[in-house]
Amino acid sequence: MSTLKPEVSTNDHMQGGDSASITIVEFGDYECPHCGNAYPIIKEIEETFGDQVKLVFRNFPLQEAHEFAYPAALAAEAAALQHKFWEMHDAIYENQYRLDEGLFNEIAETLGLDLEQFAADLSSEVVKEKVESDFESGVRSGVNGTPSFYVNGKKFDGGATDLYQMLKESTE
Repeated sequence: MSTLKPEVSTNDHMQGGDSASITIVEFGDYECPHCGNAYPIIKEIEETFGDQVKLVFRNFPLQEAHEFAYPAALAAEAAALQHKFWEMHDAIYENQYRLDEGLFNEIAETLGLDLEQFAADLSSEVVKEKVESDFESGVRSGVNGTPSFYVNGKKFDGGATDLYQMLKESTE
């Protein structure tokens, strides 16, 4: 069975309970239609299970298949430097149907980011390295498509709906 490498750390984007007994890591691609379909289910998991679950997102842009996956990952990481990772993450998925280069600045503006800083960060080494290290982590963990989920460090066999079902059963 595939295990998560490296383990979740402070380098990751996390939300949910600090003392959560269940940690879910999603390897996602912002342009992937399956990730787009999983997004509202992950949101529902967040609302239903609250602090019982810690959610982590790692970038896994499939650049050959998706033209805007890598720029979207860079935009989310650039927003993270202004403490708006999850806001950018959510906005990209909510606007996935109109993904293009202009969308990222539009969202950045809506989120009230410093646009000059955002533009500089988009092309910074720090941001590129974060996306690449997430991707590398996915490769080392045995990710073979998006979305891929890991529950408490073990690869979860199934999609977001299966994940929701499993959580319901384990918390009843």
